Amino acid sequence: MGNAELLTAADVELMQELAQRVTAMRPELVNSDASYGELAWNWGRGHAADGATWPRRLWFADGELVAWGWAQLPRRVRRNDGSVKDVNGAYLAYQVHPAHAGLVDEVITWFDATAGEIERTVLPGAADEFALERWAAHGYRTDPAALGDTGSWSQLNERDLTDVEEPVLPPGFRFRTADEAGPAAAVRAHVSAWTPTSYDEQAYDGVRRTPAYRGDLHVLVEAPDGTMAASAILWLDEPNKTAEFEPVGTHPGYRRLGLGRAMLRHGLRRARDAGATHATVACLGAPGHPAARGLYYSVGFRELSRDVPLLKPAG
Repeated sequence: MGNAELLTAADVELMQELAQRVTAMRPELVNSDASYGELAWNWGRGHAADGATWPRRLWFADGELVAWGWAQLPRRVRRNDGSVKDVNGAYLAYQVHPAHAGLVDEVITWFDATAGEIERTVLPGAADEFALERWAAHGYRTDPAALGDTGSWSQLNERDLTDVEEPVLPPGFRFRTADEAGPAAAVRAHVSAWTPTSYDEQAYDGVRRTPAYRGDLHVLVEAPDGTMAASAILWLDEPNKTAEFEPVGTHPGYRRLGLGRAMLRHGLRRARDAGATHATVACLGAPGHPAARGLYYSVGFRELSRDVPLLKPAG
């Protein structure tokens, strides 16, 4: 990477402020991995292990951040089941303020120079027609595999918090917060839902240290035997009065019991009590991945925006 500057916690706070400004103007233009909550979650859980492969560049106008690019370069990921995943391509998370849309060309040029000739991927929003044209002009094309019926494109869903149904858990289950249950329980809840995963105590410590994290908005469901059966983190964007769920997961042994639906409603009510009037959550949008989308639709979420996976082959 030569003399590339690596992403810092201070950078992430500036990037979150840009996310808040874009959300206030044109929420459909907030890219995947560029929202207020996604930035906190991805930085927090990954910087200790992967931060050395995270170069970034920031663009300012009149002292204010108006665009950024965060490249995630090849690395080796070790997971809790003993497996190792080699990431051989480069991925870019980025955001450009709508009033400075022309900077997308500089972002693309920087990413290509930083990543080199390896395979490169990016996830601009489908509503950003100008950016899609510029990515195409630089040789990026839609990724057929990612856009297929079982592909990996994502959609962002939203709902207001005017009327939230009361959550109902099966007998013997109860809601907890991470503040109440403690770090070990919070980590167990996530790992149980997402195995195999690289998430561990160190990753959660990074998440907790992000300024956006609130343990009272990290909700869990505890089973009668003490197992942490489900969990979700809500990220409260106070200026926009929006709460973002990321991540949301249920232990495989406790699925189809209505825990996810109850937990989401419980989280929505806690977010409303904390001042939110609006909530968002992302999920895979392809027809072959109906489970999470169906769950979110069942509690009142509907699609706000979607991404367009783009690919530039190696060489």
